[in-house]
Amino acid sequence: MTLAHDPLWPRAGAWPSPAGTGWDAVLLGVPAFRTALTPTGAHATPAAVRAALQRYSPTVLGPPAVDLDEALQIADAGDIDEPDGQVGEASVRTAVAALRERAALVVALGGDNSITYAVAQGAAATGLITIDAHFDLRDGVSNGSPVRRLVADGLDPRRIVQLGIADFANSAAYARRAADLGITVISMDDVRRRGADAVAEALEIAGGGDDGGGGAIHLDIDVDVCDRSVAPGCPASVPGGLQAWELRALVRAAASDPRVRSADIVEVDATADAPDARTVRLAALCVMELLAGKAIAR
Repeated sequence: MTLAHDPLWPRAGAWPSPAGTGWDAVLLGVPAFRTALTPTGAHATPAAVRAALQRYSPTVLGPPAVDLDEALQIADAGDIDEPDGQVGEASVRTAVAALRERAALVVALGGDNSITYAVAQGAAATGLITIDAHFDLRDGVSNGSPVRRLVADGLDPRRIVQLGIADFANSAAYARRAADLGITVISMDDVRRRGADAVAEALEIAGGGDDGGGGAIHLDIDVDVCDRSVAPGCPASVPGGLQAWELRALVRAAASDPRVRSADIVEVDATADAPDARTVRLAALCVMELLAGKAIAR
């Protein structure tokens, strides 16, 4: 579809390749899909999200209104080729590490949830916040295992907070595993009730810890935390999940903290979306909310 042109209504997403340093945010496509527990076309999603960004203005109304393209230096580093498997994950880690040296925030466009493992490691994250209906503590290597893999490789589980964990979407065994590891779990019902207060608690835990230390936080945005009516393109989304506005508010609140140095947006299958592309459009708005959080915090 050809979009209307209006010189007074700029469109988001026309961002250059990153050259040099000093970027506020850089996008990186990580189209992983081969180890997903449910067959997925998530490798098509980074390109679909980039196209959907063109539907939106880069303006946050405020007041005062802020044009994110004027307030921030934003770039797009393109896609990682073949990010699945050990070789692919090594490429992701290397690319994210290089971008982190040049940008305040690295935003990975998935792809399935397996990318959280390599992206968080490449970003040298010492804390993790997931907005997800699922624990992702499964054994093996899949989109259901990144949190367990990160813990196995040394991430302190006491600095992991999982927001939005849902009834009937997990097993008692994995709930016990999270509890035994010392992961902080804030259920979907509690997130809905507490809103931004839940994000504040998550930031304090993931960014600090009992020993008073601090460090970089990785934010995992799994869009299947949302209600299936707003995220039909997520294979694991269920009725009763978060509404689109709730996810967007959580993302903006988390991104406003400077310790959030990396994020991923995952589990959207662009090939299985509704005809109006509502899931992909929501993923694109999550990109914009990450940028808005960074700009508003200044």
